[in-house]
Amino acid sequence: MSVKQGLPAQAARRLKWPLRLTFAGLLAERVGRAFWPLWSVLLIVLAALMLGLHDMLPLEVVWTGAVLAALGAVAAFWFGARRFEVPSLSEAIERLDQTLPGRPIAAVSDVQAIGAGDAASEAVWDAHLERMAKRLEDAKAAKADLNLAPRDPFALRYVALLAFAVALIFGSVFRVATVTEIATGGGQALATGPAWEGWVEPPLYTGQPSLYLNDIDRASFEVPAGSRVTVRFYGEVGALALHETVSERTEGVPPASEAVQSFDVMTDGVIRIEGDGGREWQIEAIEDMPPSIEFDGPIARGERGTMEAPFVASDDHGVTGGRLEISLDLTEIDRRYGQTVDPEERETIVLDLPMTISGDRTQFSETAIDDFSEHPWANLQVSAELFAFDAAGQEGLSAPQFATLPGRRFFDPLAKAVIEQRRDLLWNRSNGPRVAQVLRAVSFTPDDIFRSEKVYLKLRFALRRLEAQFDAGLSDEIVTETAEVLWDIALEIEEGDLSDAMERLRRAQDRLSEAIENGATDDEIAELMQELREAMQDYMRQLAEQSQGQEQQQAQGEMQEMTSQDLQDMLDRLQELMEQGRMAEAQQLMEQLRQMMENMQVTQGQQGQGQQSPGEQAMEGLAETLREQQGLSDEAFRDLQEQFQPEGQQGQSQENSGRSGAQGRGQQLSPGGDGSPQPGDQQQGGGQQSQGQQQGGGEPGQQGQEGALAD
Repeated sequence: MSVKQGLPAQAARRLKWPLRLTFAGLLAERVGRAFWPLWSVLLIVLAALMLGLHDMLPLEVVWTGAVLAALGAVAAFWFGARRFEVPSLSEAIERLDQTLPGRPIAAVSDVQAIGAGDAASEAVWDAHLERMAKRLEDAKAAKADLNLAPRDPFALRYVALLAFAVALIFGSVFRVATVTEIATGGGQALATGPAWEGWVEPPLYTGQPSLYLNDIDRASFEVPAGSRVTVRFYGEVGALALHETVSERTEGVPPASEAVQSFDVMTDGVIRIEGDGGREWQIEAIEDMPPSIEFDGPIARGERGTMEAPFVASDDHGVTGGRLEISLDLTEIDRRYGQTVDPEERETIVLDLPMTISGDRTQFSETAIDDFSEHPWANLQVSAELFAFDAAGQEGLSAPQFATLPGRRFFDPLAKAVIEQRRDLLWNRSNGPRVAQVLRAVSFTPDDIFRSEKVYLKLRFALRRLEAQFDAGLSDEIVTETAEVLWDIALEIEEGDLSDAMERLRRAQDRLSEAIENGATDDEIAELMQELREAMQDYMRQLAEQSQGQEQQQAQGEMQEMTSQDLQDMLDRLQELMEQGRMAEAQQLMEQLRQMMENMQVTQGQQGQGQQSPGEQAMEGLAETLREQQGLSDEAFRDLQEQFQPEGQQGQSQENSGRSGAQGRGQQLSPGGDGSPQPGDQQQGGGQQSQGQQQGGGEPGQQGQEGALAD
């Protein structure tokens, strides 16, 4: 292609490569638009050959596909040849000129038509040509338009390209050469290939790979029971025969010479292929053992009365699921009062067991947690059994565990009485008249018993609704509704006005915990600490008001007696840890505070005189840990002071050290190093009150509570 035709020599030199590239783009456009059906057919055929479809499909299907592919290729070529037209140089120049402003190629090819011979006109014309010639310096090849979407609305070209990409990944170019064997028939192919093939496929849940029998040289091997064996014979029918004793088949057994045979390995035995190139193996079937599951400890009571049932499970190929079944153990229940009658039939409690999310399920331990506080069997003797399942459908059963079904405990006498009547009503609805009689007796003098008129009115309403149904008989709906009302009444009696204050306290604790974990600023932490202090004070005030006028009952070892000063010191210690950046220790102390607030009993103004209760002993142990930790902190701080203080001030630090040891509790020094206690130390000094008591009583059990807890 010569670019000098119709163009000045200088312009031809400048446009040599842009014109050539533009011409190549035009050629690519027309080839693509004309012959895209042809290369789509060729890619489909090549992909089929690379994937070896001609080796797997019957010969008739292969020949039919070859004929259709040939006809498609011829038709596509004829379609393209009719539509294809080689682009000319003028078309390339026109395409390039359209991309330039002012069409400079056409301008430099023009001649002056008017004013020839006029010097002024010729000067203007020469300036115009010079300006257009400069624009030719910016000429670049025009982009080719290869968009075929209007001509291929169904995107068939992409289907062909995808098939070819799959063939490149999963196929082989060398398989294309085997297409020549089709013309010679199957006899020659069989002469070069195996006379038989066999595979052993273990069950999917085992995760074991398939075995190719032709590659197994040893005389015996093991496979999981239930593995699928497939054997294929090629060539003349009857030349090879299969004999096996592993499937235990008695009916529907195909002839030994059948070309394709499949069976499952169920027991130990022999697989033998008789004939030319035959083999024999001794098979050992590995039985899939049922899963094993056992309790990993006694069923325990968690926070707020939740049930916690630890267990350990195992299986050779992994446990897929499990359940916990709980049934009432009537033989261990003290059948008194409303429980003298037989209980109504209730379904066994079924709880799905939690499975480990990450890790090996062949052996693991977990804890099933649920809240059965409102169940009729709560706090009654039950029998619990664990079940585990594997992928093969086998089931494992644990030994039964006899325990009390954990549920919420009520310590208020009135709340406890209401819960007992609720239990009797759910035990058997025939207890309805007796429940109504007891509740009437309980509410006979409401002023002496009920602290809230709202609770009393709710109880009377539930009582009247229950009694109104005696003549018609108590329905399931009435029994369920009454049980729900009695439960709410017991909760209100037990918690009193503490519910809002407790919820506010928990919310403040949660927000502070999140701030510690997320690295909040000092201002944010100070604001949240103030919120926690206010919520703590509100909660303590409500709890103290509730304790007035009634005798508090508590389970031994489950309630802790704390003073207001103890809680204040604990909060001071928490803020101190956060100000020092010891967030991990602050988080631990926060969790201790959360647990203690769930179980504590406030005794304001009481400083632990007399014999210590179990809760006070626990507080004393925590306080001792705090003293040791505080002492280590003071000692480290004094070491830093001695490094940076002048020699004249070291004696003062030693004096402070001795004074701290004499008091039994180190005081933190101020940053200035003057040995003066910080403002928080006045609260921490509350523990010194125990010194006077020790001098008078002389017994360690009479020491006062320390005002802070170790994290």
